[in-house]
Amino acid sequence: MKERVNWQEFAAGHNMKWSKKSCSWDSGAFLGNGNMGAMIYSAEDKTKRNTLRCVMGRTDVEARTPGRPGVYTRVPLGELDLEMKGWIFDGTSMELDLYQAEFKAELVTTVGKVKVRSLVHSLEPVMMVEVQSCEGEKTEAVWKAYPELSPVIKNEDGINYNQYIPHICLEEREYGTVHVQIQRFFEAEEERTEDGCVVAVTKREQGTTARYYLTILKGCGEKQVQEAVETVERNAVEETGSWEERHRQWWRDYYQKSFVSLTDTRLEGFYLIQMYKMASATRAHMPVMDNQGPWMAATPWPRAWFNMNVQTAYSPVYTSNHLDIGESLCSSLDRNMDHLINNVEEEYRKDSAGLGRSAGCNMVSPVEDEVGNLTWLLHNYWRQCRYSMDRERMRESLYPLLKRSVAYYLHKLEQKEDKKLHLPPMISPEYGSFRQMTVEDSTYDLALLRWGCTTLLQICQDQQMEDPDREIWQKTLRELTEYHQDETGLMVGKDVPLAFGHRHFSHLLPIFPLHLIRGDKKEEKELILRCLRHWFCKEGDLRGFTFSGAASIAAAAGLGDEALAYVKSALHLFKPNTMYTEAGPVIESPLGVAESIHDMLLQSWGGIIRVFPAVPGEWEDITIHNLRAEGAFLISAVRREGKTCWIRVESLAGEPCRLAADLGPGVHAVDKGGKEVVLKEEEDGTLELNLKAGEEWFLYKGTKIPDFVIEPVKPQSHMRNFFGEHKPWRLYGIPFSWEG
Repeated sequence: MKERVNWQEFAAGHNMKWSKKSCSWDSGAFLGNGNMGAMIYSAEDKTKRNTLRCVMGRTDVEARTPGRPGVYTRVPLGELDLEMKGWIFDGTSMELDLYQAEFKAELVTTVGKVKVRSLVHSLEPVMMVEVQSCEGEKTEAVWKAYPELSPVIKNEDGINYNQYIPHICLEEREYGTVHVQIQRFFEAEEERTEDGCVVAVTKREQGTTARYYLTILKGCGEKQVQEAVETVERNAVEETGSWEERHRQWWRDYYQKSFVSLTDTRLEGFYLIQMYKMASATRAHMPVMDNQGPWMAATPWPRAWFNMNVQTAYSPVYTSNHLDIGESLCSSLDRNMDHLINNVEEEYRKDSAGLGRSAGCNMVSPVEDEVGNLTWLLHNYWRQCRYSMDRERMRESLYPLLKRSVAYYLHKLEQKEDKKLHLPPMISPEYGSFRQMTVEDSTYDLALLRWGCTTLLQICQDQQMEDPDREIWQKTLRELTEYHQDETGLMVGKDVPLAFGHRHFSHLLPIFPLHLIRGDKKEEKELILRCLRHWFCKEGDLRGFTFSGAASIAAAAGLGDEALAYVKSALHLFKPNTMYTEAGPVIESPLGVAESIHDMLLQSWGGIIRVFPAVPGEWEDITIHNLRAEGAFLISAVRREGKTCWIRVESLAGEPCRLAADLGPGVHAVDKGGKEVVLKEEEDGTLELNLKAGEEWFLYKGTKIPDFVIEPVKPQSHMRNFFGEHKPWRLYGIPFSWEG
């Protein structure tokens, strides 16, 4: 197999570009290293029209939340302002280089010109900003903490009525060329060194060019002060070329783990930006990705929300072959086991664990009426284990936590006169939220309990484990009441039909993402379609994640054109820089759409790998390379003129492999060396591949072995560099370039 992908060139066609200054968070350029990040944009306030703002955030910098012991809340920190002599004017251009994770700008002011280049280093907790002023301009970078910003600037992206912001005490210090600011968060309590942060900035000048190095560290004690000073000094003296090369090499390695190219150049670019966003927002051993990522802005959701947001945000990491990103969620659960246990009532802590609706990095959040959050989160953990086939982790880490999560449900069960096991009233996320509505036998909770019991039994069987609770899980599956249904499909729960607009797919969890209802039988597929149609006919409260969920459900049913319609609809709700906001920014919906694109290209639930299972008619040409499937398989495939040309399957763990594809009868296969291998075709049309760990087979139709080449699809030139600023004219054929 030959790889003919010029990554630098391919990614450059999707760099976010601006032909004028950005003036808001939702059209800014974003940088991040998984914990610290910057959103770069300007301002329309007349006192700041000379300023390019680098609004900074760090995911693990939190403050204690009043009235909620142990619960922490994200805090806005401040910004590095590039202040110029003149106002930023017409002729300005900006670009976010995705492949190098670097921001570049040429700013034209009323006085002269300024060139800016910036990156947040992949491997160091440091942001570098390089400024070159010319033609009479002079630029200075000034750090301003959040309390020092004017009310106009604080509320420029929306007045924040909901987020708790503590009293922030500031202390300034100088250590040679390093300016240090200590921020302490407290409310008439004893000062604690973990409640705050330290910001350090230093400047290096060479001719007309100045380079600023900035770090933000969690904690406000003398240890953090010293570490911050040492961090910026160490990075500032490292040779520039090698320092930047270390940063860029990380990103090159990251991108080249998988590849997706589509006929639809706009969606191809959107997908690539989501891959960039994931790695900017979190990394292995970093804090869990919350609703903001590192790009803090005014929000009523300044923590991680676990009744859909986190689960959806992490959903693309598995198929995209970026399990290192998913590691942050799993390691957060591992680290906080004690807190998850203490989140449930004391009487259940001996064998149970749970998670409330929202929490900071420590996952402290007592469970109330919304019980399923931890179990759903463990579905992500289970995917991490299944896509990697890390049996040890599944047994030693996932299994005991899932067992506790299921046990918490089991304590709630009650056997009634019908001899069935029933769940008491609980919250089905987002349905009747403002009324704090609870539902008996909610479909959401029944599905999670079923999935939990089934998965525990499956782990026991696969790993030949004996557990005395197996009989309890088997009995629960036998006696658990069925989902409540009416003529429209699945109900929210007992006596609660879906009667009004519902933005959440919580009542459809058995279909997606749990795939307990799979559509293998005609009746099941009809049920899925009834549920989907009825859900959307209500319209009332459709949001970004509504469309991502609908797209994945349609894809699971093989409806590629309908799935694409949902995906395209979602794009209208996203911001020019692909971010998403409601009452405040939330990160999950665009990432959920990236997973929907995966579901149109590759699915692997239920023990079957499905290649191109829901391809829209207009996607005639597709290339995928090293997308990952359950069982630790890497899948590459090429489709041209609406037909699948070939598929390559590589086994990393030697697991059983069943594959469904549209190659039709007469499929041949060869191994990596070109030797023909034997495929076994099942009665249902799926193919059985007897692959050992490390082997890869190539499947094709016909007698001639094709050239196995991975290369990008020919792009639609008018859709290149679509994102950044708002460019609706690209959609309708209006010329945007001219050659005289």
